[in-house]
Amino acid sequence: MKSYSTIIIDDEKNISEALSILLSQYCPEIYLCGIAGSASEGRKLLESNKVDFIFLDISMPKEDGFAFLRSIPGNTFGVIFATAYQEHALRALKANAVDYLLKPINPFELQEAVKKAIYSHELRRSHLEMQEVYTQSLNNLHEHLQSKNNLLTKLTIPDKLGFRLVNVAEVMYLQADDNYTVLYLTGDRKIIATRTLGEFEKMLESPEFLRIHKSTIINLSFLVGYSSFQGNFAELKDGSRLDISRRKLPEFREKVKQYSISID
Repeated sequence: MKSYSTIIIDDEKNISEALSILLSQYCPEIYLCGIAGSASEGRKLLESNKVDFIFLDISMPKEDGFAFLRSIPGNTFGVIFATAYQEHALRALKANAVDYLLKPINPFELQEAVKKAIYSHELRRSHLEMQEVYTQSLNNLHEHLQSKNNLLTKLTIPDKLGFRLVNVAEVMYLQADDNYTVLYLTGDRKIIATRTLGEFEKMLESPEFLRIHKSTIINLSFLVGYSSFQGNFAELKDGSRLDISRRKLPEFREKVKQYSISID
């Protein structure tokens, strides 16, 4: 079994110790090099160890997790963020396709996070362009967490071959395809993402996006009309006619009314 060297950086000693025990019990592929209680201690560990992964607390006094990452540019290790539950932070973490754990840490969620982190790590090693996308995704995450309006401007989309960065404003609509989601973008582009439509619905909590069917979410910025001829359809700028379910029709009409007033 291949081994991956890891450090933990967290100012909460009890969390670090619990994570250390869980890693030894549930993740035999992980070799723990050391534990740091601050960003400065973490840098010292990096100086003396070749590290594959860092379990990193987002919120730490004096120097938070992102300040720490900015202080060590040019590295290719993977980051697994640890955070207490906050809806805003969780949505940002999911939107940027980075690995994370919620405190208190569940052993089975830890196993899954490590599995995903190793896969992404090996992918970045074999496809160097993926490292650039990963770095940008970390930057996007930081910008979003610093934002006051809580609205996502970019998504890191996981696909079968890696990740792609997408501007939210370029997403015209999304459609479910079993456990995948097809994103239709401006410029006649589309991406097949390895995420469900429900996951995207939770991330895209902004006035522009509306689920009109169990299999479809639209961006109201691209809506040009509504037709009730032989069914109920939303008509988009690219010519798409998308089915609106009967259950969603009242919500669609009300949302369009509110949205059209807000942009007048």
